[in-house]
Amino acid sequence: MFGAERTRTLLGPADPARNAAVGPPLVSARELIDRADATETVAGRRRVRPTRRLVLTAGTLAVAAGAVAVLQPFGGPAPDAPGGPGTAAAGLVLVPVAYQFDADPPAAGPQLRLLADKIKDAAYDHQSGRYMYHHTKVWGDPVMTSADGRHHVAFASETKSWRAADGTGNQVMTQLEPQYPDQESRDYWQRESMGRPAATGTPAPKVIPLSPEELRPPSADPSELRERLKVEYGAGAASKWVSTLYGQYVVPRATRAAVLRVLADVPGFRWRGQVTDRAGRNGVAVTFDDREHDQQSLLVFDPRTGELLAHELLTLSPVRISSYQVILDAAWTNQPG
Repeated sequence: MFGAERTRTLLGPADPARNAAVGPPLVSARELIDRADATETVAGRRRVRPTRRLVLTAGTLAVAAGAVAVLQPFGGPAPDAPGGPGTAAAGLVLVPVAYQFDADPPAAGPQLRLLADKIKDAAYDHQSGRYMYHHTKVWGDPVMTSADGRHHVAFASETKSWRAADGTGNQVMTQLEPQYPDQESRDYWQRESMGRPAATGTPAPKVIPLSPEELRPPSADPSELRERLKVEYGAGAASKWVSTLYGQYVVPRATRAAVLRVLADVPGFRWRGQVTDRAGRNGVAVTFDDREHDQQSLLVFDPRTGELLAHELLTLSPVRISSYQVILDAAWTNQPG
């Protein structure tokens, strides 16, 4: 869900699709470049450098002065940009989610098992329908990077999908505002866009038909889940595949509990306690630090139902967002959008 290159980097030789061709993205790199107007002048020439960044894990979120909430929940107004609306720099500066247990967090296993034992039904556990509906918001794939590698920007996208058991259905994707991992990046792209007209680009189709594909409903069997979540490759891989599972399926209660128990047995997850996700919802969180790759994975769960609310990827040095996925809604329905 966070990009083919990132998935392949994570799985390495264990990637079953490492030799498969990857189709073009819904928004081309050229269009993203044009929309961001991401240019760098070198020796009198204009130079464009789009970069797909590796994201999958990061470490302790020691944000200045301790715990800081996310800058702004979805739906709120963006901060004022010096260049005004329509410039490439308009948009949010992303702030890491604040953790209840920031320093020396305990191992997550006991808390994940406790959560698995007490979760309740989700709203969709009492629904039925032909289509699995998902409403998600994603940032960070791809990320545009300045020529010096320091300043980053990407456009957030909001997706609504209706998918049947055979993979067919519809998807609607909306390209949203650019977002930045730090204020320095926002200031940089503001300077780059000063005095230039806003790029328009070609709008994506309003409704995109989904092609047939084999979908295997998730099982509550622990051995099947361990295989499906790639836990043999560690907590970073498991985090990514949990996010994929919840982004593709409406996960029933028994399977949600089993996912939590499987994650409880994966070494490396740390319990971060109560958090507020990027959509302003209360959750509980676990993280995994991958010091070798200077990254951290964050999973946020609904404390009542055990549903996955969000998956975020951060860098450690400096601490900043690399990508996020927020699952805003999941349901069963008989009517595709």
